[in-house]
Amino acid sequence: MKRFWLGAIGLVALGLAAPAVAADLPAQAYTKTPVMIPVVYDWTGWYSGINGGWGTENRCFDSTTAAGAFIASDGCHGTSGGVAGGQIGYRWQTGGWVFGLEAQGDWAGLSGSSASLLTPGTTDRSRMDAFGLFTGQVGYAWNTALLYAKGGAAVVADRNDMLTAGVVTATASGDNRWGGSIGAGLEFSFAPNWSAAVEYDHLFIANGLTSFTSTATGTLVGSDRIHGDADMVTARINYRWGGPVISKY
Repeated sequence: MKRFWLGAIGLVALGLAAPAVAADLPAQAYTKTPVMIPVVYDWTGWYSGINGGWGTENRCFDSTTAAGAFIASDGCHGTSGGVAGGQIGYRWQTGGWVFGLEAQGDWAGLSGSSASLLTPGTTDRSRMDAFGLFTGQVGYAWNTALLYAKGGAAVVADRNDMLTAGVVTATASGDNRWGGSIGAGLEFSFAPNWSAAVEYDHLFIANGLTSFTSTATGTLVGSDRIHGDADMVTARINYRWGGPVISKY
């Protein structure tokens, strides 16, 4: 019986001592697992940049009367060369869709020639010195990646010559032509506000009646209808203002 009472008293003593021991233990800090917030890139804003690449053009010469009536084909040739220039535009994004407007101007060094079919010993030569694009864009963005299509107006600055024994004997310089353009590109943002793209453009160049004048006398020596389209592939670097990177909850 005595042992029973001693055991009971010991259990009561331990029960009274437990709260005091617990009070002396250091409090544990409450920690909350942070919620990861995905970052969404916004393509909205003004941008400008530079571009460079390669272009080709198909040029065909058709001999005509001064009024433009077709006489006979004088042959075709391809031109090729480098292009370099700049662009400026504005984009706005709604959801994943991105819309934009852009103006682009490039120097071009496309040139080529072929032997005249109608005048033996004469060479027809054409060059593209520059081109400009004024286009609208529509694309879809996957965060920092943007796939887009574009279309609008194009203008090219051409020079066309006739050569004999390698010497220009007749010329039609300053032959600017308007037409249309379609294209597509893939662009990636590689740093805040900086992006790089690869773009392809096809230029529909309108047919044009070209008058050739003699380099020796300045008199009219013939008229040709010159036609053919062009293709450009360029790499682009853009810097964008506005349109912050935002967090999406």
